[in-house]
Amino acid sequence: MIFWGPPGVGKTTLANIIANYLKRPFYTLSAINSGVKDVREVIEKAKSQQFFGTNNPVLFIDEIHRFSKSQQDSLLGAVEKGTITLIGATTENPSFEVISALLSRCQVYILKEQTKDDLLKLINIALTQDEFLKKKKVVIKEYESLLQLSGGDARKLLNTLEIVINSFSTNNKIEITNDIVVNTVQQNLVRYDKTGDQHYDIISAFIKSIRGSDPNGAVYWLARMIEGGEDPKFLARRMLILASEDIGNANPTALVIANNCFQAVNVIGFPESRIILSQTAIYLATSPKSNASYMAINMAQELVKKTGNLPVPLHLRNAPTKLMKDIGYGSNYKYSHGYEGNFEAQEYLPDEIKGTTLFEPGNNTKEASYRTFLKDKWKGKYNY
Repeated sequence: MIFWGPPGVGKTTLANIIANYLKRPFYTLSAINSGVKDVREVIEKAKSQQFFGTNNPVLFIDEIHRFSKSQQDSLLGAVEKGTITLIGATTENPSFEVISALLSRCQVYILKEQTKDDLLKLINIALTQDEFLKKKKVVIKEYESLLQLSGGDARKLLNTLEIVINSFSTNNKIEITNDIVVNTVQQNLVRYDKTGDQHYDIISAFIKSIRGSDPNGAVYWLARMIEGGEDPKFLARRMLILASEDIGNANPTALVIANNCFQAVNVIGFPESRIILSQTAIYLATSPKSNASYMAINMAQELVKKTGNLPVPLHLRNAPTKLMKDIGYGSNYKYSHGYEGNFEAQEYLPDEIKGTTLFEPGNNTKEASYRTFLKDKWKGKYNY
């Protein structure tokens, strides 16, 4: 089985509980400092124990996502034959980090962050049962900062609690408040793994907040990434893409603002870049939206894949030589600027797909004007 969840939710503890309950030998490896050799040694020990009738051992591998493909491959035979019972722990999505052959032989269990009630119970257990802490006369008047600093991580909560208690030199009654916790720990280090699921989940929430025209959500998720140490150029790049994909010609200035933001953060950097990123995120979130350009290129590419290399109509072909002109290249082409209003209707698509509508303007004010323009010019030729 594989336990997938954030740090400090009890993955290792749960593996220990299972092994103890089943009265199985328990081996632990960390993928950070173990390799194929270590895995094979455990498997050989397990085989020798089987010979003497001992129950199959539990092999717990922490950070299993850090194992390479060859290292994960070395587990397959022993897992398949039941030589070992594998329990892997990972903070990353096993769908991406664990090879499919091993994943198909495992049951994945998703462990969630500790709830507020869980953490409060844990504090109470620590203060009443821990060999060191139960000797102290600790009274916690306010819990909010302890819980906030933990971020749902039980290990971090206990470490923070111990640091705060150790900061008191008195043996008398210790009273803990939010201010004392914050001043002792000094800063709240936001959990944000720039290469893991947190990275992808939070940037997804950021983009969807802007797309959904919510400046509050946009600024909140932006702040989460800034506090987590995200590269400002990455944030600016994502907004540059969004300005075209989700806003487009509903507000063409959005692309200009986003591009200027990208240029500015390259020059300035943190901490001042946060102001420019915030301004841009809010501007994009409050802009009218249209994905018409995005959908148009998607449809056009699908059409190209479906219809192949259709010939360019003769009247649109380039005719740099007399021979090309003689065989009809460029003939009957209507030069738009030679006509009233700089427009004259003619076909610009290959004959096999003529009349196909790829660009469908949105219903917002800006693109509605494009719809009127196209209707007037093409007079029903396309579905505008």
